[in-house]
Amino acid sequence: AMLDPDSGLSLTIARIVQRLKGSSLHSQLERQARVSLHNPEIKLESLKEDIRDFLKTSGWEKKLQNAVYSELNVFPSPCHPAAPPEHMKEPLAYMRKAQGSWEKRILKSLNSMCTELSIPLAQKRPVSEQKELLNKWNEMGTDEPDLSLFRPVYAPKDFLEVLMNLRNPNYENGEQPSFRNHLGLIQVPLKVKDIPELKEDFSELGLNIGQLGIDDSAQVPPEFFENEHVRVGQKVLAEQDSAAAQQYVRQGCPTALRADLWALILNISNQPEDILYYEQLKSNVIQHDLLVDSLIYKDVKLTASNDDYYFVFEDYLYQVLLCFSRDTSVLEHFTYSSATPPKSYIRGKLGMEEYAVFYPPNVNYNSFILSVAPLCFLYHEPSKLYQIFREMYVRFFFRLHSISSHPSGIVSLCLLFETLLQTHLPQLFYHLREIGAQPLRISFKWMVRAFSGYLATDQLLLLWDRILGYNSLEILAVLAAAVFAFRAVNLMEVTSLAAAE
Repeated sequence: AMLDPDSGLSLTIARIVQRLKGSSLHSQLERQARVSLHNPEIKLESLKEDIRDFLKTSGWEKKLQNAVYSELNVFPSPCHPAAPPEHMKEPLAYMRKAQGSWEKRILKSLNSMCTELSIPLAQKRPVSEQKELLNKWNEMGTDEPDLSLFRPVYAPKDFLEVLMNLRNPNYENGEQPSFRNHLGLIQVPLKVKDIPELKEDFSELGLNIGQLGIDDSAQVPPEFFENEHVRVGQKVLAEQDSAAAQQYVRQGCPTALRADLWALILNISNQPEDILYYEQLKSNVIQHDLLVDSLIYKDVKLTASNDDYYFVFEDYLYQVLLCFSRDTSVLEHFTYSSATPPKSYIRGKLGMEEYAVFYPPNVNYNSFILSVAPLCFLYHEPSKLYQIFREMYVRFFFRLHSISSHPSGIVSLCLLFETLLQTHLPQLFYHLREIGAQPLRISFKWMVRAFSGYLATDQLLLLWDRILGYNSLEILAVLAAAVFAFRAVNLMEVTSLAAAE
């Protein structure tokens, strides 16, 4: 049921006010308002207006706007008041159920690893070990523990199998002929955009609009477009307006401005309290040893150490991921994610709620590493790098690892990719399907990792500019389909999945 616009708006306002009340911004605004009372130009008879003007001219109003904008970007629009709370997480019951059983499977795999290796999920580190870890915090990569017994919790292809088996129970009798002609691997009827809708949504990517990374090398003398674009970018930064920055990066970010523009869009300012929070996470890493530490270790060794671009960031990757695995504030995103945080119980206390600890929110660290590594090119200060990654995760990346009907969720992306290909390159689609090389089997791993590890870093960052600019991951499916279109002539010649790959 749709809300009437007014009550929907007032619900949204109430929720944002509620969320900002607990934030450090709220206390800073109060402090500023109090300080302003000593200003001679603030008069008692016009107190409210004067304080408002003061907050406007001193830049605090802009900070408040950015905070509100950030909330609007992350949280879903409010459900109908009568809707049950799980609808905010995921409105389709069969999707919730599938996500639930996928989580159980992951946890089972973790627990069986604990049993096989007879190590607990979590334990306190002995003091000697704590000291040692603290001393080598900035060079953890030099360690070579034996991790041959640890295995990845799951691989992308296991996850794809689960998505291929999703079905909507209401459609089983096949009264929906229109959907039945979808010949791809994804068999759930979700609404995905067609080309005209995509053209409208991504209008700034139209061929008549300049794009950084392309048009600085076109027929137009590059310096015209690029110099102008850089000038506008500097202006946007000076204005400190998140919404303007988000609009601006849709045409790509100049390398020199990217770190600041992304931080502005994600509303990250690296205040003293943020740095303190990071230090607390770090001390938690030093005091407690989690099973996932070994999994993170192994994945970094397998992923980054063998990558020409990323091996130099190995230590950063350990720091960010080990802290991330301890961060309970990440749990907030479970209010609007179809996933539920896994719980585990302190030994011998199974099922007793007061002994439950939330276990890290996701165990596919392999994909995490690939989503942190590119950010290391932009941020060299660990606490800021950490906050940017955490914000990217709770806004975007978690959607690539959970089963949901959200337009940016991995199920919708797979369906959008297959639909685009089947509609626009039907011959290619049929050909690949006939030879057992279903296109999604090839593109799934690109999308699930947001193309990290598949594109050169400068190109990857230009792609992620667009993810931030449109606040959506749909561009990943469009790019994946475009790669097939680009290679269509060669793909029509192949006769096997290996050759297509």
